[in-house]
Amino acid sequence: MDESDVGPAPEAVASRAKDRSPWNWLLFVPIVVPLLTPLFNRETPRLFGFPAFYWLQFAFILLGVGTTTLVYQMTKKRG
Repeated sequence: MDESDVGPAPEAVASRAKDRSPWNWLLFVPIVVPLLTPLFNRETPRLFGFPAFYWLQFAFILLGVGTTTLVYQMTKKRG
């Protein structure tokens, strides 16, 4: 029997199962919000002369970075 025939070690499976945190559900926010096209399917309001579509794209990036950072900080193992 070859090592490649054997599945993952039981410790690895148990470790992966412990990583389920309710904080991970927040990662859906930066996925779903940019899909809501009525938010940015217009020209107004303008910000520094840029139509809403362009500056909202940058806001979505910041939303994704902020959400990912928050989830990471809340779920990282301490100690």
